Amino acid sequence: MIISERIFDPERTPVDNLTIRPQYLREYIGQEMIKKRLLLAINAAKIRNEALDHVLLVGPPGLGKTTLAHIISNEMGTNIHVTSGPVLEKQGDVAAILTNLEFGDILFIDEIHRMNKSVEEILYTAMEDFQIDIMIGKGPSARSIRIDLQPFTLVGATTRSGLLSSPLRNRFGLIMELDFYSEDELKIILKRAANILDVKIEDDAAFLLAKRSRGTPRIALRLLRRVRDMSTVNEKKVIDIKMVEEIMKLLGIDENGLDEMDRKILRTIIEVYNGGPVGLKSLAASVGIAEDSISEVYEPYLLQSGFLARTPRGRIATKKSYKHLGYKKVGGLFDGQDL
Repeated sequence: MIISERIFDPERTPVDNLTIRPQYLREYIGQEMIKKRLLLAINAAKIRNEALDHVLLVGPPGLGKTTLAHIISNEMGTNIHVTSGPVLEKQGDVAAILTNLEFGDILFIDEIHRMNKSVEEILYTAMEDFQIDIMIGKGPSARSIRIDLQPFTLVGATTRSGLLSSPLRNRFGLIMELDFYSEDELKIILKRAANILDVKIEDDAAFLLAKRSRGTPRIALRLLRRVRDMSTVNEKKVIDIKMVEEIMKLLGIDENGLDEMDRKILRTIIEVYNGGPVGLKSLAASVGIAEDSISEVYEPYLLQSGFLARTPRGRIATKKSYKHLGYKKVGGLFDGQDL
């Protein structure tokens, strides 16, 4: 059961709940500059008794965008209404939500880059003037009615900010780009979560978990749950480093935090495409997974950790990936060089 679980899957799991998530900025670990900017904007809005400026949160899955949206709501002392881009298919869907918002409420739209363009257009006047235009009737007798809204804050989350249209992006007053977490930050997050889950974990075990978590809190918490399962089954009161190493072996996660799919992507580039460059479409077809999964889930960490590089012609495997996978010579860009 443990082996078949997709630890690095971008979808949320039961571990992503409000009992483990921090509720306020003072509890939130990491993203220090973002916290400072948010705290300044929140305090200013509260002093002026205004709605907070619209916020766009950008970053790979699992870095805390949804958590920050709930924290903004808690810090402002207002309600949060949660939806996602693909769900909002018609202008009426958005209009129904917007007209029910109270002063200062937070409207959180996850995957905002996947929102229908016709739906996006109704947000322009809503975000800028707190008004929306609704068409009544059809044909020659159709007429437009303007409805005033309560001032609100739109918090959008996206893994691909480049897919947002300029008119929508420009209406966000605060654009926050989340980065991967350091191992020390993840260790603190793991220790805090272990305390909430009522399990003890040794420092070196927590650090090893952090090191294998690809700089992502969601992955770190999933790994913690799997090690916790092992401690429960083995009736161990404390999670130690030996237990973590055993779980990593079961899950196929190596010392650099790469799993079998990561290694498959790199091997495909090296063996099928001679190290690259290879286009995203061709790579996705060869590996057998969706293009979005490669670009949003796997690529960010492989790029940041130096196993993959992007060129105008496509992706290439770096010298580091050849070394990591045990190839004696590198092809493509580093053809013929000994490792």
